[in-house]
Parts: sequence; C-alpha cells; structure tokens
Amino acid sequence: MDDTGVSGDAQAFRGSKVMGLHPIVGKVVKAYLDAVDSEAPGMIEGLYLTGSAALDEFRPNTSDIDFVAITAARSDAAMLAGLARTHARLRRFCRRPTFDGIYVTWDDLASHPAHAEGLPYSHEGYFHSSGSRGDPVTWQTVARRGIPYRGPKPKALEIWTDAEFLATWTLNNLDVYWRRLLVRAVRFPDPWSLTAFTTYGAVWIVLGISRLHYTLATGEICSKEAAGRYAIQTFPEQWHRVLNESLRIRRADRARPDLASAVTEIAADLRICAPGQGGSLYRTALARRRDVLAFGDMIIADACCRYGKRPV
Repeated sequence: MDDTGVSGDAQAFRGSKVMGLHPIVGKVVKAYLDAVDSEAPGMIEGLYLTGSAALDEFRPNTSDIDFVAITAARSDAAMLAGLARTHARLRRFCRRPTFDGIYVTWDDLASHPAHAEGLPYSHEGYFHSSGSRGDPVTWQTVARRGIPYRGPKPKALEIWTDAEFLATWTLNNLDVYWRRLLVRAVRFPDPWSLTAFTTYGAVWIVLGISRLHYTLATGEICSKEAAGRYAIQTFPEQWHRVLNESLRIRRADRARPDLASAVTEIAADLRICAPGQGGSLYRTALARRRDVLAFGDMIIADACCRYGKRPV
C-alpha cells in the first residue's frame, strides 16, 4: 500500500490511471481504508472506484467519489456498526467530496444485480445499514472501467453483465424515473420545479438523460461530459445551446444541489458575465429551464422511438 492508498497490484494494473486521478481522491480513499481497517481488519476484501473517477471526469468541487466495496459475507450487526463509525470518521476528515457507494459480496457481483437488494450503502457521506440495490450500470462500470484500490483486477473477476438487460433497465429508468421527474418539474411548488431553474438542475437533467441515450445507442457507460458531446453530434442544432450551456456549467465545477451553489450562480444566469467570459448562454434562468425541460421530453421520446419499449 502506497501513500495514495493503492495496493501494489492495483497500482501496477492501473498505472497512469491511478496517478492521473485528482490528489483528493487518493487522500479520501486512504483515509477510508485506514478507518475501516482499524474497525475490522480484513473485512473489506475489494474496493473499486466507479462514477466520475473511473470515467475520467472527476470534478473536485462537485463530484462524489463513488465506490463498490466487497465483503466476504453479508454484513452482520457488528460489521454494520463498524461501517457506520468508519463513515462518521471519514466525514469528519473530509466533508466534500463525499465517499458514496454500496457494499456487496463477491457472489453479488457474479449474479444478476436484481438479486442484490437491501444493501448497506453510503449517500452524501452518511452510512445506511440497508436500502440500496444492485443495478447493471454499476456492475458494468466495475467490470469495464472500475479502478481497483484493493482486490484483483476487474478483468480477473466474475462480474455479471448483459447487454439486453442493461438496455431494458435503461429504458425503464427513462420512463419511470426521468419522465416522472420532468412531470414534477413543471408543477409548482414541487421541489423539482425549482431545481430545474438552477445550474445544477440543468446539468442533472440534460446530461443525465443524455447518458442514458448514449447507453442505449452504444451499450457502454459514459461520463456526463462525454454524453453532452455525444448529444451535440446526435441531435439537431436547435438543442445545441442547452447542451453547450450544460457542458459549460459542468466544466465550471461549481453547481451543487444546495442553496449556496444556486445563489453563487445567479450572476452567470443573468449574464452579468458575458458568455465569452464564462457566463451563461441564456439571458434568464426561465429561458434555460424551458429548454432543459423541452430537451428532456424530446430525448426520452427519441429513445423510446429508436430503441423500443422492452418489458421489464
């Protein structure tokens, strides 16, 4: 184990990939491994980074550090208590970026993700003893892009992946989660109707839905920025302004899902700064919100039209 928290085998495997990560990632992972090993040595047999770190798009101010941790067996009460103390200790060490992910077994990874339910997890830095579940995006990300900080190379693992199920799950996610979210976003005073005005909401909706369309088109998982570039190449010019606006916000690395972040972005929303100086491509947040929601509706309809409605 070196001072970044990376095991020798993992570092030899990933090499420049690990070294290319933002320094805060290594510091947080090392702090986590130190804390969890002091609670229960040997409990965590594998640790793989997913999310933006694995997809080459980690943003230190707005990204989480996403992980999948592997234990030999299902967590018992003592293990859960130790994990709760671990995440509390980690939260005191570093409140942001948060270290968020799920705890599974090796058998879980080798099986259909629908069978992995009631999993312990961390969200926004807070540990929960159960309530999460496996999904094909996470399984495939570990298999193809996961960064190992502990455990064998992903290619050496038996990890369940299936292209047809991934497509089915993705279409269902568009229909059940995103379509309903867009319906809520036009209904005041639903919280999502306010979120859609913010810079965070623009990125979350426009680039989040674009990622799912990319997965349906290619069978692969991509980052938010890669999804935005894909959407610009795929959809007509009328959507390029809202896509470029979302990419601008993402690259600025300021938009988080909190009130302080929304307030700090007001100047850009009102074009106090010109677009060439990093300001918004829209004169008002209302105009941007209109295009964000219209783009979301369009891309969901396009995905269903192109890729069909699969039974879940």
